Amino acid sequence: MAIRIGDEAPDFTADTTEGKIRFHEWIGDKWAILFSHPKDFTPVCTTELGYLAGLKPEFDKRGTKIVGLSVDPVADHKRWLGDILETQGHAVTYPLIGDPELVVSKLYDMIHPNASGGKRTANDNATIRSVFIIGPDKRVKAMLAYPMSAGRNFDEVLRLLDALQINARHTVATPANWKPGQDVIIPTSVSDEDAKKKYPQGFKTLKPYLRVVSQPK
Repeated sequence: MAIRIGDEAPDFTADTTEGKIRFHEWIGDKWAILFSHPKDFTPVCTTELGYLAGLKPEFDKRGTKIVGLSVDPVADHKRWLGDILETQGHAVTYPLIGDPELVVSKLYDMIHPNASGGKRTANDNATIRSVFIIGPDKRVKAMLAYPMSAGRNFDEVLRLLDALQINARHTVATPANWKPGQDVIIPTSVSDEDAKKKYPQGFKTLKPYLRVVSQPK
């Protein structure tokens, strides 16, 4: 079953490098990032896990928990963590789910539903390169999918999280290439009259459907 933005993120119980978790319970009242990998001891994934480990304090500031997933067993993950620290300079301090039977990968539609947990080729694993941003309401807020050859841009994931959180707090949208501190967009569902009440400092109307205002504090 395909996962779509706005759907409830499927719950599951799984073993991780930090013990067994039940996903919804683990999220609690936080935001969460679930990102997946097709195999341990692979070059691109090694750089990603290390980079995100270095960026984790920024996600912490935003009340967001991080969890990785790889289709290999947890015992392999734990051996891989040493390589990540050695080559990337950051210790992975977030859990990494073991998914050798592809339970979570199939639950989140990250791999062909007929794939087996046995021996697989690189092509079989190729689709397990996804990022899900999940809100405190346990609903999927955004999804990204990458090929195996291109490392993910986790600075963009952080920027996207900022946009989603400001939308959740203030019901505004963000323009192309928006960064925190820049002007935001007033949704068309908000009338000019209501916008004047909500933003007494004023806003700029570029077109009746395109109104911008300073980012709310």
